[in-house]
Amino acid sequence: MNELLQAWRSVDRNKIALALSLVPGAGHLYKHHYAAGFGFLIGGNLLVIFIALLLGLATFGLSVVLVPVGYIAAVAASAYYAPDWHWHHTYLHPWHPAPPEDLRP
Repeated sequence: MNELLQAWRSVDRNKIALALSLVPGAGHLYKHHYAAGFGFLIGGNLLVIFIALLLGLATFGLSVVLVPVGYIAAVAASAYYAPDWHWHHTYLHPWHPAPPEDLRP
């Protein structure tokens, strides 16, 4: 069990946030950026769907693919480069109120 815990501590949280951003906003939520994460999940996704469908009429459907792909890439890059606030909210971790010494920011 100790080896599993050590392996989990050595995982690059930026790469996990990048992978989770296939659903735009999930990577930000993983890194504890709640306002940005819920904003992308709710408002951003609805806005991109609306814009892609509206532009799809003028571009023969090409923007239905290009706009969401560009949006997902931009949100994924934003989640990758966002600072990790995992241990900045101690009230969200009542079972472990202080971070371990090797994980403190």
